[in-house]
Amino acid sequence: MTNYNLDALNDMSTQDFTAAIGDVFEKSPWIVESVAGQRPFKSLAALYDTLAAAVSAAPDQLSLDLIRAHPDLAGKAARSGTLTPDSTAEQISAGLHRLSETEYASFHRFNESYKAKFGFPFIVCVRRHTKGSILRAFETRLDHDADTERKTAIEEILRIAALRLDQRVSAPDKLPLNGQLSTHVLDTVSGKPAQGVTITLLELSAEGDHRTVATVVTNADGRTDAPLIADRPIPFGQYELRFEIGAYFARTGAAKAEPAFLDVVPIRFGVADPEGHYHVPLLASPWSYTTYRGS
Repeated sequence: MTNYNLDALNDMSTQDFTAAIGDVFEKSPWIVESVAGQRPFKSLAALYDTLAAAVSAAPDQLSLDLIRAHPDLAGKAARSGTLTPDSTAEQISAGLHRLSETEYASFHRFNESYKAKFGFPFIVCVRRHTKGSILRAFETRLDHDADTERKTAIEEILRIAALRLDQRVSAPDKLPLNGQLSTHVLDTVSGKPAQGVTITLLELSAEGDHRTVATVVTNADGRTDAPLIADRPIPFGQYELRFEIGAYFARTGAAKAEPAFLDVVPIRFGVADPEGHYHVPLLASPWSYTTYRGS
């Protein structure tokens, strides 16, 4: 994927400008082409706002065509490998490429029920979701009326476009699209940061096929060298942090019992705000631990 500087986009011909970022809207380059004459854009936010206004002002039929340009989630196109590169990457990000046959059947059933009711595909910004939260959204939105769903579909399309634009264009500003998940470990026996604690972050699934998102080791500050998740939304869902605190206290000599009272400490938590900052620390001794949501 080519990354473009905003100034360069401003200087391009209409044809090149459309070719460069026209696919931030799925198979609908007319949206980008329609705003080319409003350049130069002074910021990424200004470019996005202008594109969003063009979508909002589109006639009903063009708006419906935009919605129908999107593929089914985990549908035939995904399984046959014929999605656009952006759609492929997005569906992979939510784990839709590794569904069980039972899960594929659930997605197919929901896709068909949704299209039968509304006449267009179910659209959700999958980079903000786990597969479980997508299925829950299917169930909720099937109860809506057609007008509500058309508005929701456009809102989700604009979220998708914003994330694609953010990946594609370099500018002095950033769109407010990304969340952050971080942690630290405090040794409450010594009152110091706990260095060398292995931490694993898991994305949980109701089916039990939990996915490892990251495995890291704390540094001298008891923190990780980088956030566990950053520069992207944190998908709606349930997560678990596993802190290997028993090995740490055995190494420091603070825990002498065999077996140790605490070994791996799991902390399960939910993410309801993909653009939020979640800080989930562990304060631990060999015999107790606590946590909280920080910022």
